Amino acid sequence: MCCFLVPLAQAVATTVYRKVRNSGEKVRTLEKMLWGGSIMLIVDHIINGELTWKYPFFTALTDAGGASVFLRELLTVGVPMSLAITAIWGIWALISERRTAKA
Repeated sequence: MCCFLVPLAQAVATTVYRKVRNSGEKVRTLEKMLWGGSIMLIVDHIINGELTWKYPFFTALTDAGGASVFLRELLTVGVPMSLAITAIWGIWALISERRTAKA
């Protein structure tokens, strides 16, 4: 229900970093991966009814004890998802850099 918040926060931070530091295309690729995945998850959560247009926006927060479910999902799904995206990007960046070094 809220797992997309972690990669979304990372996408915002990556965008700010790229704009402040004028980083290259490699950081832009990570940014695209994070924004794309976050948008896809938002759409999925809206379709499945886990995210609504009225406060509190997340259906789990309407139930008693929903905040703990919310936080647990952030930590057990959102954080690993962001780490996996960043790891895949890191592997891609290393391979890309080695290929350009050989050329």
